[in-house]
Amino acid sequence: MARYVLRIAYKGTNYHGWQSQLTGTTVQEVLEAELSKILRTKTAVMGCGRTDAGVHATNFILHFTYESELPDRFLFRLNRMLPADIAVYEAFEVTDQFHARFSATYRKYIYKTTLVKNPFEENETVFLFQEPDVAKMNAGCEVLLKHTDFASFCKRGADNKTTLCDLMLAQWVVNGDNLEFHVQANRFLRNMVRALVGTLLEVGYGKIDLEQLEEIIQDKSRSSSGKSVAAKGLYLSEIGYNWDEYRK
Repeated sequence: MARYVLRIAYKGTNYHGWQSQLTGTTVQEVLEAELSKILRTKTAVMGCGRTDAGVHATNFILHFTYESELPDRFLFRLNRMLPADIAVYEAFEVTDQFHARFSATYRKYIYKTTLVKNPFEENETVFLFQEPDVAKMNAGCEVLLKHTDFASFCKRGADNKTTLCDLMLAQWVVNGDNLEFHVQANRFLRNMVRALVGTLLEVGYGKIDLEQLEEIIQDKSRSSSGKSVAAKGLYLSEIGYNWDEYRK
């Protein structure tokens, strides 16, 4: 059996997240169904992580096993069979030691907001009715980068064995009419990015100062931090791997 990697992207608007579940259509089940048709055998895939309903991915990695070489024109045929909101960019073979989830060294997310209402980006960005203070929010990011325990930004009832994360990047970036939050870490807690964005926006609106943000982090309680923002602005944008170690 050979192990293969697919690099894909998807718009999450019409899906109940990545991972297969009992209710609602997911990206994983749609992809597995079409992949199984092409390979002519029931094929399960393992993704690099989970995304919630409505969350998008511009760079998502998954792996699967198959008994031989991939068929001719594999990418072209698979893309033709998949719906328009799922795209496969790359397929390649890796060693048996590779695991899409556990071999990842970091993950990066981008949360996209806009300062100008755009009906054509209704499901891709979040419109801010009030412009926040970007300098204050980036000062808040500096506070976050000093910490490793993000329990205050974890969804209640999540089954995390630990709330420790190595936060490598946290920054707000002005991109034309858009205001984007870029964040990178070795791992993320459930709902963490959306809770971080909601809290930092309150910093930008002057509702929370930096001292209070420090207290929120130290409190380690989800009820202390800001409200989670909508899923539609969130994008999984990058997954890090030591490809020299795994790629054939």
